[in-house]
Amino acid sequence: MLILKFGGTSVGSPQRMQQVASLITAINQPKIVVLSAVAGTTNALVQLGKLLLAKQTEEAAEHIDKLEQHYQAFIDNLLTQSKPRQQAQQVLTHSISLMRNYLGYPFGRSKNNELLAQGELLSTQLFSLFLTENKIDNTLLSALDFMHLTPSGEPDVQDIKQKLTPMLRAPRPGTIYITQGFICLNSQGDIDNLKRGGSDYTASLIGAAVQANEIQIWTDIDGMHNNDPRLVKATKPIEHLSFDEAAELAYFGAKILHPATILPAQVAGVPVRLKNTLQPEAPGTLINKDASHTQVKAVAAKDGITAIKIKSSRMLLAHGFLLKIFQIFDYYKTAIDMVTTSEIAVSLTIDDTTHLTNIVEELQALGQVEVDKNQSIICLVGNQILKNQQVLQQLFKSMEQTPLRMVSLGGSKNNISLLVPSQQKQVAMASINKGVFGL
Repeated sequence: MLILKFGGTSVGSPQRMQQVASLITAINQPKIVVLSAVAGTTNALVQLGKLLLAKQTEEAAEHIDKLEQHYQAFIDNLLTQSKPRQQAQQVLTHSISLMRNYLGYPFGRSKNNELLAQGELLSTQLFSLFLTENKIDNTLLSALDFMHLTPSGEPDVQDIKQKLTPMLRAPRPGTIYITQGFICLNSQGDIDNLKRGGSDYTASLIGAAVQANEIQIWTDIDGMHNNDPRLVKATKPIEHLSFDEAAELAYFGAKILHPATILPAQVAGVPVRLKNTLQPEAPGTLINKDASHTQVKAVAAKDGITAIKIKSSRMLLAHGFLLKIFQIFDYYKTAIDMVTTSEIAVSLTIDDTTHLTNIVEELQALGQVEVDKNQSIICLVGNQILKNQQVLQQLFKSMEQTPLRMVSLGGSKNNISLLVPSQQKQVAMASINKGVFGL
């Protein structure tokens, strides 16, 4: 069994959707196809939700009309036969009617999640109708029937397997199952989601549950690159990453892969392959348990970072100083990315500033507190990277003209992290690309 996930741009137009159909039908083994919403739809639904929450009903109604017009044109260009078109029209009418019903009733969080789910429900149903019109057998599975969250808000692979297995009845070679990424039911039975980018996570969870041969994530770029191609011109695709390397890159900003994707696949030992819809012949990037001998693979950057420094001569070498600091962040459920220490000071970074005011107020009881916002973490990743002294020399030489706020190395054998002002990020990424990768 293969798991094939296609993102919003891969199904972003009728032509792209037709191309996806060609890709999957060429693969002669059972497959589960996980689809995101058509490109732009989730953003449109998020905006609609904001209008509904603000009770701006006139603007919300106009927004719904535009969405309906967009999908009407999509259907007209995707399907040619009258019966599939009628069925697609019924699908669209159902979603649009649901949205219009929100105009006259109180709109809260549960309704907002139901609203956001319409993107994936539309894309999968339209794709299934397209396959049927072209006499391609397929089975549409509702993710709401098997992708459920525990009371702690996490999906359970064993529960997914228990619910999904009976739906996969003796698949033949070429069998196509279609399901939605992103959406799920929470423990109260309400429609919920796996957060933005969660379709990758859906694919990984399904792949782990059915012990797939491979999980393929199809996007519009040929695998993971050694640097961010949106910021740096000369980049190259990476042929292979270990699970640990890929997890580091995803967490620290590699946009091609959702940070949660790797863990279920890693635990189940299912390889993940990143492929390009526009260049299906390209090998892409294979992610598995094997660690290659190449000691530097890629650099990624994570924005929206806030650095906090706590300095106190009174706590010089005092027992429990770090414990007291971390207890404050634990109380406010705020994760820490980087930590560096000296005799009398601790510097750390966070990316969630929801409780920053309260955190700073409590930290001030321990010492002098300095806060630097608008920072970025640049993370260089590779297997056993710290053993390569040449890479370290090249990295710090590349950073000669860039002010460094923090440096973290040794916490992981696979990464070196640098904290720089966000306005210096692009220059730093380009310098690393030249100085370390020679590009």
